[in-house]
Amino acid sequence: MTTINNIKGEIDIQRLPVDAEEHTFNNWTIKYKKSHILHSQCSTIERCTSSSDEKCQFCIYTNTLELPHLPEMVFPNNILYLIHSSGAQVEFNALDALRKVCNGKLPIKVACADVWKESRSPSHLEEKIKPFDWTFSSDYRGTVSGPFNIIQTDERINIEKLKEREKILFYQDLMLYEDELHDNGIAACTVKIRVMPSSYFVLLRYFLRVDNVMVRVNDTRLFHDFNTNYVLREYTCRESGFRELGLPLPLFADPNLISPHLPLRTSLYEKLIICADEGICETNTSK
Repeated sequence: MTTINNIKGEIDIQRLPVDAEEHTFNNWTIKYKKSHILHSQCSTIERCTSSSDEKCQFCIYTNTLELPHLPEMVFPNNILYLIHSSGAQVEFNALDALRKVCNGKLPIKVACADVWKESRSPSHLEEKIKPFDWTFSSDYRGTVSGPFNIIQTDERINIEKLKEREKILFYQDLMLYEDELHDNGIAACTVKIRVMPSSYFVLLRYFLRVDNVMVRVNDTRLFHDFNTNYVLREYTCRESGFRELGLPLPLFADPNLISPHLPLRTSLYEKLIICADEGICETNTSK
């Protein structure tokens, strides 16, 4: 665990205690950071209003995203890194996930939406001028950099192999952001990883439930067999209205239980090929 002391007189999220671990498996370094939620306002006003580039994380998020509101809970220091010895890297973080939130329309309109927006903003007029996706829906698939060649593929992750009993060498579960939609449901983005002797598996999930209206599960799965030179990445979006499903209410609280019942809306299957010689491999950056 890494601990950084607070500066007297300032409470800056960047200086709060951070939990961190790093492990090496074959040619991969798997590491994560985990810490407190983002402040709800600027924590260092003098510094952030000056010409200094060292702004607090709240100002970094608000200036970068330009959303009228951020989710109730954002975890800016919760980051998962998968780093190959070649320099190829996949990262999962809240800022890049929130970059994918639509800042121009309200794809879901329900009775609670206006009440929710008005309770968040001192200016309801401003919300009408600048609508946004108040569910914080994101099709984020991770941030990819370095010598990867990304192609579409017919190969699929072998789910049955993942069900086989194998020793878990490392496991971590990180929350990126969450919002309870003014007590009308939940929107949450999480990432989990488990590493086995033969492979690793990552599940990045955005889960949305608008009570009595609809459910959406956006899943990104990454699987790497240590005997191969590529990572399989599968993205699926599943969605349905409450009435169309006709299922018991308790199922709607658990994305693991409800997801198999949701119709598949979109999917994308990719192979992230690791290039040992970067000179013959086109470098990709994908968010």
